[in-house]
Amino acid sequence: MIRVVYLGKLADVAGKSESQFASSSGDLDWPDILALLDSHVAEGLAEAVRDQRVKVALNGEVLADKTFLVAKDGDEIALLPPVSGG
Repeated sequence: MIRVVYLGKLADVAGKSESQFASSSGDLDWPDILALLDSHVAEGLAEAVRDQRVKVALNGEVLADKTFLVAKDGDEIALLPPVSGG
């Protein structure tokens, strides 16, 4: 299982704070995650995380480019919304 944690406004869009996904092929990459979010979580969540300002952390380490994501069984992915403020 791969755990996906939604932080801030992304949790509001998802309607929950996390999901768990299994992959029949083993590893999940960024397109796999987007497809799972589209089909198994909330409408609009995958669109929200496509925003360039949304960051992705894999096992606590923020990735420089979310397209490099490769998650394995037991991994945790955190989706971090853009920081707001002034």
